[in-house]
Amino acid sequence: MKKSYIVDSSYEGTRIDKWIRNFLGKVPQGLIEKSLRIGKIKLNNKKIKSSTKLNFKDVINVYDIKFEENSLKNKYKFNPSNEIIKENEDLIIDDNKDFIVVNKESGIAVQGGTKSKKNLIDIFSKSKIFENSKPYSVHRLDKDTSGVFIIAKNRDSAKLLTSLFRLRKIHKTYLAICYGELQTNKGCFDQDLIRYEGNKKIIEKSKTLYKVLDKNSSCTLLEMNPITGRKHQLRKQLSLIGHPIYGDDKYTFEKKLKTKNKELMLHSYKIRFIINDKKYTYKALLPNYFKKLIKTKRLNFLS
Repeated sequence: MKKSYIVDSSYEGTRIDKWIRNFLGKVPQGLIEKSLRIGKIKLNNKKIKSSTKLNFKDVINVYDIKFEENSLKNKYKFNPSNEIIKENEDLIIDDNKDFIVVNKESGIAVQGGTKSKKNLIDIFSKSKIFENSKPYSVHRLDKDTSGVFIIAKNRDSAKLLTSLFRLRKIHKTYLAICYGELQTNKGCFDQDLIRYEGNKKIIEKSKTLYKVLDKNSSCTLLEMNPITGRKHQLRKQLSLIGHPIYGDDKYTFEKKLKTKNKELMLHSYKIRFIINDKKYTYKALLPNYFKKLIKTKRLNFLS
C-alpha cells in the first residue's frame, strides 16, 4: 500500500528523516534509514539519503511501512479560546492579501510540538483573518524570542517568502541585552557552532554583524544582523564570547546569572525585504519588560 504526501512550504529545507518523525509519527531512525535504502520511502520517485533536504511541493511516497502512527499535528494541536485569538490579533503590525506581520510575544511557540502546545499557527488558523485560507510558517523564531514574525496566507506567498529567507534576501535586525561590557563597539561574530543529531556531531559556520548601542560595566545593549540562520545562533554566539543574553538559562553557565531575569532579552526588532520592486520594512515595539531593563540599567535607546 502506497501513501503519497506533498511537502508543505513550512518544511522546505528540512531533512527528510526529520520530516518523517515530525509529520508521520514514531518511526525509529534505523527503520527510516533502511526504508530509504531499499526504496520503501522515495522522494519524487527517487531513492535518497536521510540527510536529503526537502523542497516545497516535493512528493514523498511511503510503501508498506509499519510504525506507531502519531500525527503531531493532531496530538499537539492547540485549541485557542476567543480571548487568546483576539490577544494575538491585536499584535498584528500589518495585514495584507499575502501575509500578516505580528509582534510575537515571548513564551509562545511558532508551531506546536512535544515541548510547546500553545502556538501561533494553531491560534491564527482559528482567526477570521484566515477564514478562507490557512496560516503558513515561513521562518523561525525561538519560543522565548519576541518581535517581528511573518505568517503567509497562501501557498504562493509561502513559497516566495520561504525562498527569500533561504536566499538571505530578507534582512533581520535583533536587539539584545547581554551580561558584561563588550570591548569592541562594532564587528562580526564569525564562529563555528556545534549541534547534535542523535550522536552525530555537526559543526556549522555562523556569521552575525553587530553594533553596540550603549553599554556600562554590567551589561551591553546591542543590535545584531544575522547573515547565517543557525538554530539559536545569536544566543550561542554571545555565550561563546562570555556575554550571554539576560534571561537565557540554556546558554548561561553561571548559576548566579540564571535566576536574575525571567524573560529572554532578545527581540526581533526589524525586518526588511523587497517583492516586485516594492520595499517592505516592519518594526516591532519593545516589550515592556525589555524597556524596563533598559531603564533599570540606565541604557540609552532611541527607537
